[in-house]
Amino acid sequence: MALDSVTKEIQASAEASVAKIRQEQAAEIDAINKQTDAQIAKMKEAQDKKVAEAKETLDRQERSSAELESKKLVLAKKKEVLSQAFESALAELENVPEAQKLTYYKAMVASAKTIIPEPKAIMSENDDFSASDLGVKSVEKDARVSSGLLLQSEDGSVEVDMQFRVILQGIWDKNLKQLSDILFG
Repeated sequence: MALDSVTKEIQASAEASVAKIRQEQAAEIDAINKQTDAQIAKMKEAQDKKVAEAKETLDRQERSSAELESKKLVLAKKKEVLSQAFESALAELENVPEAQKLTYYKAMVASAKTIIPEPKAIMSENDDFSASDLGVKSVEKDARVSSGLLLQSEDGSVEVDMQFRVILQGIWDKNLKQLSDILFG
């Protein structure tokens, strides 16, 4: 019986030790789970923050890209309108009545004579003005001249380009800002 009692005592002690170890393990597992859950929550929060920042950055980039594309489209349309206005103004100049065109050409010759005393005039094949009409030494026709005049010295070393396109382009370039303000407010 004494052996039975010792065996029961050892068994009770072992069961108490096992229960204590299980209780300690359960507490340790619970602590590890809480610590792991806290770390997971922290990592999830950091990841959510990164995702939100990345989304915000992407949204900003998309907005910026859309705004830039919009500005490009508006600028392209403005350039198209300016180009049409330029071509329209040039067409008006090129299609003035002959008397008005002769007046323009004489003014061009007078201006060029400050540089070339006795110029020769090179004009469009569509113009029919004589040297005496223009007040120049001679007249030549050239398909490369669409309207207006090229005025050259007799030896060709000095040339003044008075083609309507060139004159209009110079005025246009000089006043582009003002023209844009007029057209687009």
